[in-house]
Amino acid sequence: MSPVTVVVVTWNSAPVLPGFLAALPEGMAGLDWRLVVADNDSCDDTVGLLRTLAPGAVVVETGRNAGYAAGINAALDAAGDHGDVLVCNPDIRMRQGCAKRLVDGLGDGVGIVVPLLYEEGGRVPQHSLRREPSVLRALGEAVLGNTRAGRFPALSEIVTDPAAYREPTRADWATGALMAVSADCLAVCGRWDESFFLYSEETEYCLRARDRGFATRLEPTAEALHLGGDSQVSPRLWTLLTLNRIRLYRRRHGPLATAAFRAAVLLRETSRAALGRPAARTAAAALARPGALRATPGP
Repeated sequence: MSPVTVVVVTWNSAPVLPGFLAALPEGMAGLDWRLVVADNDSCDDTVGLLRTLAPGAVVVETGRNAGYAAGINAALDAAGDHGDVLVCNPDIRMRQGCAKRLVDGLGDGVGIVVPLLYEEGGRVPQHSLRREPSVLRALGEAVLGNTRAGRFPALSEIVTDPAAYREPTRADWATGALMAVSADCLAVCGRWDESFFLYSEETEYCLRARDRGFATRLEPTAEALHLGGDSQVSPRLWTLLTLNRIRLYRRRHGPLATAAFRAAVLLRETSRAALGRPAARTAAAALARPGALRATPGP
């Protein structure tokens, strides 16, 4: 059996990388594995830290800030023939045996397995499971807010039912900070979509996998800390996240449905901008511009 390939994409990740590498042996316990890192032209000491702290890792320097999906593809290309793959953010801290529980959950129609994710110091799992985007769900989140809308499956993408996080649960997609992907799923689905520079690439991949017969499933016995990013507070990143949601929806639906979805998302961002949220204000302004969806902006 081929070793599990741990794929990590880095970009100026020096602050979080040592912690990720320190936790990796415990998280990968019970598995034969190798580490492949794609670095997207970091300006800090990310590559130097990798050479020092993980001398056995394969490090691919892409030479540009290519985006998350492009980094995954570059790492997989460098890995060559591989079996199952673990795709990780460098701000993940796997707990004991996490990876083996994820990999053991692959098969029997399951192509992607995700863990319970906790914020640093948190005791309640993050709501990492998602339903497929729809106009009604976008409208429900705009009118009711994520937490209240989450009580009703038809009105929210986010799965908030605590019971869903206590047992193995299938979802349309899940946040991509840490996911095991089977060799069969990768072979059938192919490369990650590089047109999504950041955000929605995991949504697209999970939905594409589902279309081809591979489910995404939560394995609650696998646990990891997720230190998180700044998309919630950075206007630039929140705008990219928002625009990519609509770009992905447009890929899978007609123009009328896409127009309705965009209007629902704009309503959400406008209402939050009225509450004084700068990120929502920036996203709403971008959504209102003609041609906003023509290209994917990078950071």
